[in-house]
Amino acid sequence: MSEEVPLTPIGREQIHKLESALLIGSILRPDVLEELRKAEERLTWVDSLAVAAAALARERAKMTVSQIADELGRSEATIRNHLGGKTKAGQIVRETYERFLKEGVKLELPSIFELKQPSLEEAIRSGEVVKREEIEKLKERYEAEINDLKNQLSELRSKIESAKDALTRAMELLK
Repeated sequence: MSEEVPLTPIGREQIHKLESALLIGSILRPDVLEELRKAEERLTWVDSLAVAAAALARERAKMTVSQIADELGRSEATIRNHLGGKTKAGQIVRETYERFLKEGVKLELPSIFELKQPSLEEAIRSGEVVKREEIEKLKERYEAEINDLKNQLSELRSKIESAKDALTRAMELLK
C-alpha cells in the first residue's frame, strides 16, 4: 500500500487501514489463495478472515472484546476465538500481523504463474469439470422439457383461438 498503515491504530480511520491491510495481506498469502480457489464455502471463509482482521485491528486499538463484538455484530466468543488463534482465520490474520511487525506492511500481488492450476484429472476428481455424458443427459432432459412446453403452448394457443371464435359468434348473436 502506498499509505502508512499504523500497526497500533488510533481512531476509526487508522483501524480501518489496518483492518484492510490485514485482510488483503491474509487473502494474498499463497496458501490462502490456494484454499480459496478450491473452497466450497469460499464466502464463509472470506467472511471469517474479514471478521478476524477487523477484530485484531480493533484489539490493537485497545478496544475490549465486548466493544469489538458489539461493533462487528458477532458474539464475544467468536471474537475471543479469532483473537486467541482458535480459528484458522484468526491464526492466519495473526501471522499476517506478525509479518507486518517484522517486515512492515508490504502488499504485493502474487504472479498468476505462482498459483498452482489444477490438472484436468484433479478438476474432474473435485467435481469442477462436468463430464460430457452428464452434459448430454442434461441436454436431452432440457430438450424434452422444451418440447413439452412447446406442445403445451400450442394447445393453449389453439384453446385461445377457439375461445376467440366463440366470443366473436356470441357478440354477433347479441347484435
